[in-house]
Amino acid sequence: MSIIDDEGVSNESGNEHFQDVLDARLSRRGFLTGGFATAAAVSLGGVEALLKAVPAAAEEGAAIAEEGSAEGWLGRRPVLGFESVPVSSADEVVVPKGYTAEVLIAWGDPVSNGPAFKQDASNTAAEQARQWGMHNDGIVYFPLVGSQRGLVVQNNEYTDDGLLFPDGVNNWTQEKTNKSLNAHGVSIIEVTKRTGLSWDWRRRRGKWDVVRPSPFARRITGMTPINIGGPAAGDPRFVTSEDPTGTRVLGTLNNCAMGYTPWGTYLACEENFNGYFRKNGPQTMLERRYGITAAGFGYLWHTTDKRFRVDEEPNEPNRFGWVVEIDPFRPHSTPVKRTALGRLKHEGAWVQEARNGKVVVYMGDDERNEYIYRYVSNLPWRQARAQGVNPLDDGILYVAKFHADGVGEWLPLTPDNPRLAGWSLNDILINTRGAADAAGATMMDRPEWIDTFPRNLTAIATLTNNNRRGSSPPSVNNPDGSTASGSARPPVDAANPRAINNYGHIIRWYYRQDWTEPTFGWDLFALCGDPANPAHGSTIFGDKYGSPDGIYVDPSGLIWIQTDISTNTINSGNYAGFGNNMMLAAHPETRETRRFLVGPNQCEITGVFMTPDRRAMFVGIQHPGERPDDLPGDPLNPKQFSSWPDGPDGGRPRSALIVITKDDGGIIGS
Repeated sequence: MSIIDDEGVSNESGNEHFQDVLDARLSRRGFLTGGFATAAAVSLGGVEALLKAVPAAAEEGAAIAEEGSAEGWLGRRPVLGFESVPVSSADEVVVPKGYTAEVLIAWGDPVSNGPAFKQDASNTAAEQARQWGMHNDGIVYFPLVGSQRGLVVQNNEYTDDGLLFPDGVNNWTQEKTNKSLNAHGVSIIEVTKRTGLSWDWRRRRGKWDVVRPSPFARRITGMTPINIGGPAAGDPRFVTSEDPTGTRVLGTLNNCAMGYTPWGTYLACEENFNGYFRKNGPQTMLERRYGITAAGFGYLWHTTDKRFRVDEEPNEPNRFGWVVEIDPFRPHSTPVKRTALGRLKHEGAWVQEARNGKVVVYMGDDERNEYIYRYVSNLPWRQARAQGVNPLDDGILYVAKFHADGVGEWLPLTPDNPRLAGWSLNDILINTRGAADAAGATMMDRPEWIDTFPRNLTAIATLTNNNRRGSSPPSVNNPDGSTASGSARPPVDAANPRAINNYGHIIRWYYRQDWTEPTFGWDLFALCGDPANPAHGSTIFGDKYGSPDGIYVDPSGLIWIQTDISTNTINSGNYAGFGNNMMLAAHPETRETRRFLVGPNQCEITGVFMTPDRRAMFVGIQHPGERPDDLPGDPLNPKQFSSWPDGPDGGRPRSALIVITKDDGGIIGS
């Protein structure tokens, strides 16, 4: 979300003395000679993991393995079989020759048999509750019939209230608050691939459509009743005037990345929830640590809804910042916020089943100087569910410590950790950032998405940037949890080796036996920037990129990297010549990187997932046309910066989900 992105800071020195440290670090780990490949064969477990995520009831109607499915290509090595697309500043989606990108659904389109989008944005709040939300982000495709038909679940992170209404933020009312809340949350649609048979009037085989009406289609918004589950449910710090039990909250907000479970549920992740609240009185230490301020992000909800006036409802912010579990196959089920996973600005919750059947959840806290977390269930997930226990309610939360020698450890965030003496479990779960400060975790450069290579026990994570790293005066997060959100200026370290880290980097870690081990080895996959410019200190092999955000390991093992360059920096300043935000593919062993997609003006590329046969790729295009000054869009000139995707006939730019297919019907990336 650009409103909290680092402001651009020029780093003209090149920081050569830090590069010396980095070179020694990389040499020790065999990074430049493909040390990653020596651990094991590249993972091909993505398809298996996806199939495990589908309940048996949903698999019953699945077609027998189709050509190109797991049985057809399992065991192949990943390949980069496309030509890089050039850097682009065009107001369009650019993909390689031989590929087609089509808009599947955009903000305001009905998720089922609901109302159509009005180009002047005059749809009501009630209508928005039946339409695709704004600014879509993390995504999962859940198969119903293999790669032919399924459910797409995607987060709707935030709104541009200047574009959400015909007159923008003027004349604010309760109706406007409700519509903005309803444009947040999660959208669920049913999608199907066209057959091309005579009875299929759409005919063009291999293309995709939204199924309308669909019994699965659903919107979960900022006004949807959601249960609070796990150890902290009912804690007095969750009690409000409208919920004296502390167990039920209205809505989920600012959902960024995501995850999905082996039992077939979707995990939405609340990130920058703090920006919706206003606190005029003195900040508590907890509010300071999570960034609850008088200004917020400029939203006006507090003018009509007291929930967002913290002086009146001091506990309401504590009810946000959680991972929310949603069952897409049960459209009338109630979502649940899983408190055992901790409260932070969740960038994602990537679930990996361990060899012993326990679930491991990896999470990043997306702000400067925050941490990478891991959760491990106490029981194998099948055993827990057989006992009526949700595996995400019963486990141990950890935070990562990266040592300079290439070894890391998971520090337990539990009351029996000596560094957390005097903390209760609920203290830790509600103030997870403060607990991580006290535990001594490694401060990271904006931890973003995390994915895994299941068979070789390796995880990979993006770190977007940090313009405070290595700046003066140096400071670190106070162990008492009193540091203001994102304000520290930590020195460089082995895991974050560049000062004024404008371009970000990608880190990975790996285990010997299983995902539940307390220690791990780690190295750096790439330092981002322009490899042709020595001042950037980039280690990319191939096409330049910076500010990595989304990351996805496809079923073959290819790594797909999406960028989130701030709208005030796109193709200017440190990013001059980089063009619009993009998505690239990287080989996990050679690290060769090729640009696969470039988005329209002022957008972020975020959210990516494939069908099991890899013949369709769903990609999110977020906030095209966003203003570079982070102010709401101008309703008098809504297409000032972009008219994508509707072009001249449209009334304003719209975030959208696109589907990419290969013109010959082949596998994406091949």
